[in-house]
Formats: sequence, C-alpha cells, structure tokens
Amino acid sequence: MTATALSRPVARGPSGRRRALRRLAPLGPALVLMVLFLAGPILWSLYVAFTNETLSGTNSVSPSFVGPANFVRMFGDADFVNSFTLTFVFVVGSAVVGQNTLGLMIALLQRGRSRATRSTVNGVVIAAWVMPEVVAALCWFSFLAEEGTLNTLTGIGQEWLYTAPMVAVILANVWRGTAFSMLVYSAALSEVPAELVEAAAVDGAGTWQRLWHITLPLIRRSIMANLMLITLQTLASFGLIYTLTGGGPGNASQTTPLYMYDKALRYGEIAYGSAMALVMLVIGALFSLVYLRLIKVED
Repeated sequence: MTATALSRPVARGPSGRRRALRRLAPLGPALVLMVLFLAGPILWSLYVAFTNETLSGTNSVSPSFVGPANFVRMFGDADFVNSFTLTFVFVVGSAVVGQNTLGLMIALLQRGRSRATRSTVNGVVIAAWVMPEVVAALCWFSFLAEEGTLNTLTGIGQEWLYTAPMVAVILANVWRGTAFSMLVYSAALSEVPAELVEAAAVDGAGTWQRLWHITLPLIRRSIMANLMLITLQTLASFGLIYTLTGGGPGNASQTTPLYMYDKALRYGEIAYGSAMALVMLVIGALFSLVYLRLIKVED
C-alpha cells in the first residue's frame, strides 16, 4: 500500500449517516413523547408565566405580555412565602429525615433475619406504598380525626388534623413512602461484603462503628440517589395533603402545590400558577444538581 493511500482520509458517505440514523431510530418514539409531554408543557408554562392569562374572561382569549410581574408578585405574596416554608418543612421532615432514615433502619434490621420475617415486613411496608394516595389519606383521617382510632384508644379527645396538621401530613407521607427507601437500601446493603464487616467485628469495632465507618460509606451512592428521588417526589406531593387536610385549617398545611392549585384552577389565575410551577421546577432542578454533585465528589 502506498503512502498516498495511507494518508487518504476515510470517506464518511451517506451510508455512515444512515447507520447512525438506524441506531437512533428506536429512540424516536421516546423523543417524541418527551417533547410532547415534558418539553411542551414546560415551554408553554414558560410563555404563560410572563402573561396575564386567566382561566376565563377576556385575558383567557387575548392575554397580554406583562414581563416578570407574576414573579415580583409571587415573592411579595405572604401566602406564597408561607406555602414555600411549609413545603420545605414537609420535604425535610417527610423525605430527608422520615422516609430516608426509617427506610434505612428497616433495611438494617432485616439483615440476617429469616426469609419469612423479611417477606412479612416487606409485605406490610410495601402494602402502604402501593396504596393510592386518596386511600392512604382516608386511612390516616380515620386514625387522627376527633372520633378516630387514636383518640378512641388513648381517650385524649384531640382533633389532631386541626392542632397539628403538618405533623399529620408528614407522618402520613412517611408511612406511605418509606417502602421505596427500604427497597433501595435493602438492595445496597446486599452488596456490602460480609467478610469486611466480620473482619471489623473481629478487630473490635462495635455495631455503630461498623455502621458509620464501613456500611454507610459503601452505600453512599445509594443514599444520595435515594435522597434525590424521594426529595423530588415529596416536593410535588399533592393528593395526600389535599385529601387529608385540604391545606387547612386556614393555610396551616397549604404547601406550594396546593397553593398553586388554588390560584391556577380555583381562582383561574393560570399565569400566576404557571410562574409558581416554574419556580418549583427550578428548585427541583437545583436539588437534583446538588445531589448529583455530591455523588461525583464522592466518586
């Protein structure tokens, strides 16, 4: 072969492009669905958030561009600030502390147990998870109402949904959502080398030392991934809170998704509700970036 032939660039003709298109073709339906049901609504909300569009009336037919007026109004709205604060409390109490910690504890306690014990515990916990939100909320309503099961058993006679509404919705969401964290941590703990834990025990490490210095570092990627998923899921929680307390009493348990629903659909302020939706989208994206950054740092 001559030097000219060796130096000649390899031709990349139409056949190469056709092969690339054939590889991408199976992704076509998924890309179309993402554009229609993900990118489309986001772009529409982005447009509407800068208008004065309403659900009915003149502004629903011919909305006007108002710039950042909806966002300025939002951050000066005491009710929105209250809903955002309650959302933060709900996410931290329900997801970061409640579901994450309880799921890890259940997974740890099941290690080394018999198959019958694990199957029973998994079945009970997962039963709450697969239950529809409305059904789960009605179960907790019947438990916490003034004439509910809790007061009947204890004789307290307290209306928990009025005196401690945020505690009620946090407990209900932890009860329903812990199964996901339990399954994630059960799978992660099954990958922890048993001989490494046994060697630490032989060297004199106690239970808490083995957990803190061996088990948790080995499953840290699963911890970050679980935190990201349950945080995003809890951030958008609506049905359970709406059914259990309706955001009340007053606005004592009105998280941002409920306040957004009131403004956009009950009072017809579609543009204002869309602006809040975009803010929640950005907050969810920031949470995701933080968790992903932590995973990369740990790597």
